[in-house]
Amino acid sequence: MLEGEKMEKAKLGHYYKKALIVLYDCILTILISFIALWLTEEDKSAINYNNILLYLIPFVGLTIIIFAVLKLYDSLWRYAGISEIVRILFGVFCVLVINSIVSIIAKDFLTLRWCLVAALLQIVFIMLSRFFFRFIKHYAFHKKIPFKKNYQEGKIKVMIIGAGEAGVSLIREMQSVEELNMTPLIMIDDDPAKLNKYVRGIKIAGNRNDIISLAKQYEIDRIIIAMPSANPQEISKIIKICKETKCKIQTLPGIYQLVGEEVLINKIRDVQIEDLLGREQIKVNLSEITSYLKDQVVLVTGGGGSIGSELCRQVANSSPKQLIIFDVYENNAYDIEQELKRKFPKLDLLVLIGSVRDKIKVKSVFSQYQPNIVYHAAAHKHVPLMETSPIEAVKNNVFGTLNVAQAASEHHVKKFILISTDKAVRPTNIMGATKRICEMIVQTINKHSDTDFVAVRFGNVLGSNGSVIPLFKKQIEMGGPVTVTHPDITRYFMTIPEAVSLVLQAGSYAQGGEIFVLKMGEPVRIYNLAENLIKLSGYTPNVDIKIEITGLRPGEKLYEELLMEEEGLQSTENKLIYIGKPIELDEENFYHKLSELHQLCLEENLEMKCIIKELVPQYHPNGEQTC
Repeated sequence: MLEGEKMEKAKLGHYYKKALIVLYDCILTILISFIALWLTEEDKSAINYNNILLYLIPFVGLTIIIFAVLKLYDSLWRYAGISEIVRILFGVFCVLVINSIVSIIAKDFLTLRWCLVAALLQIVFIMLSRFFFRFIKHYAFHKKIPFKKNYQEGKIKVMIIGAGEAGVSLIREMQSVEELNMTPLIMIDDDPAKLNKYVRGIKIAGNRNDIISLAKQYEIDRIIIAMPSANPQEISKIIKICKETKCKIQTLPGIYQLVGEEVLINKIRDVQIEDLLGREQIKVNLSEITSYLKDQVVLVTGGGGSIGSELCRQVANSSPKQLIIFDVYENNAYDIEQELKRKFPKLDLLVLIGSVRDKIKVKSVFSQYQPNIVYHAAAHKHVPLMETSPIEAVKNNVFGTLNVAQAASEHHVKKFILISTDKAVRPTNIMGATKRICEMIVQTINKHSDTDFVAVRFGNVLGSNGSVIPLFKKQIEMGGPVTVTHPDITRYFMTIPEAVSLVLQAGSYAQGGEIFVLKMGEPVRIYNLAENLIKLSGYTPNVDIKIEITGLRPGEKLYEELLMEEEGLQSTENKLIYIGKPIELDEENFYHKLSELHQLCLEENLEMKCIIKELVPQYHPNGEQTC
């Protein structure tokens, strides 16, 4: 009831303001009529006031009607701009044309001079009246007159980094829309030519070296980085400086994400940890991807997982003939199914529940649906969990992959892309060792198949299930501590879209037998990652939120590698994607050892680790005796 009353009051207030403006225009038109008559008549004593009084009603009525048709009484004049100016000019022009026609018909009634002068006066006085409030507000805000302080009271004090078009647009929006509750106080820009200049009354007070001191001096609450065209390295450097201010940090997305003249305020987002990676985002040739996926039957195993679901989204966007999702977890499969149905209503989508361990089921899927492209993302990936359940890791990762790869070869699939990991390089854990065996499986089968088998190897994926970032965020929300296993532990990181981009691009490059590797820049120290997340959350590390060292977990390495020396390195058309060459192996012995491994897994015999060690000589489990 109260909400309804508020709405009614708001409507009444709107009509009241509208009526006042109409009344103002009526009075103004009357005054303009007399002023124009007085200015255009040389003989003031000859002025026929009866004539002008007779014309007042139609003149006033005509003006009000035309302005109403042009919706000039529905505009919010505090936000008025070019559009309103154009409509005012057009409205006055229409009145002028009609008045001129009347003056020609009634020669003794009005003159063309009177019409022109009246039109000019209308433009001047209406413009002044409409934009007077905006002028006063702008002057009060930008010039240091007494009530500026009151205007800012209670508002969020903002520092904007970047005095380019994006920064200027942000200031304009903040100054125009009071409901945003933000006051831009200062700007920062590294261009010396801009230093101490003013943008819409806001001073460009310094460069990046002054951010910390100026934030303290002006008691800044929020910093907005408005540099959409800057490269990721520059953004990362600036964010690192801003973190020391304890201000809330926000940023605009890259220029490629800004479309047309959309409101920039709505594009502002909180700084995310991926902004600190300080490297270029991977870019792919979309036409290449679309060309090999278009009109194809595409199968994604593990399609409900973090990587698998993103693969499904991007494949769905590439016009496949059919997309088949194969996953053992029905909840994950259901979620991605509903999302794709909503976003791609014309997509031929099929979701199947089943395990890659089930050889008969896998063969049945291939036999019935005849996929052309297979992305194999189904796998157990959590390192500590697989250390305590190593046989399950082998059953799912190794023999699940073997089942899918053999079925793909038997049914002459065009391309088979295995999702691998940097943990497959000189592995210290069972998960990494099983993924290395998976790579060996697809490379071996590739030699005798008309299917192009490849593997894609990348590091940790930000935001994926079980990754360190969601864990740290939860720990921070709970007040800490944030747990880090070792002060010197490092990892390579990439975003989910990057990982999927790499996988999709690898498919277009695939000729068979390759291991594709992403050039991921410098590895990230996890302790620093924890510190950054705490700072971005508005806290001080080890003061507000403690960082606790818990010790390395079973199977965990201090650092990861992306390539073994013997694999070599070959570049591709994409400067961020490289190819590792296949390592030769004894196929007969390889399949023999796989058979032994399979039997030991069926027997739940942990001696299977000795077989894994033979298959992967680089496997050195932490804290365990070698076989």
